[in-house]
Amino acid sequence: MLTITDLAANRIKELRSKEGLTEEFNIRVAVEGGGCSGLMYNLDFAAEAQPNDMIFEDKGVKVMVDKKSILYLAGTELDFSDGLNGKGFQFKNPNASRTCGCGESFSI
Repeated sequence: MLTITDLAANRIKELRSKEGLTEEFNIRVAVEGGGCSGLMYNLDFAAEAQPNDMIFEDKGVKVMVDKKSILYLAGTELDFSDGLNGKGFQFKNPNASRTCGCGESFSI
């Protein structure tokens, strides 16, 4: 399961509205090969779930994750930081043994 902080949920809803998307569009979170640590996160809006997606809902936001990615994301919290040193969306992943300085890639 993947959880979302209040800040992240509010930012997702704000971005969806800014992009003119309806509430039918949910967040898709995936893990892909790449980045300086070997694996990287991918966030996107999607209207339809794929056959192999797991769907979670937290704080009014539906999150779609494919079955392969959920192995890397179990227990992860999606947060958002927008202060002076804010980095945007951040993943707090208890499965990551190493992360890069930018926080966008990790390894298990």
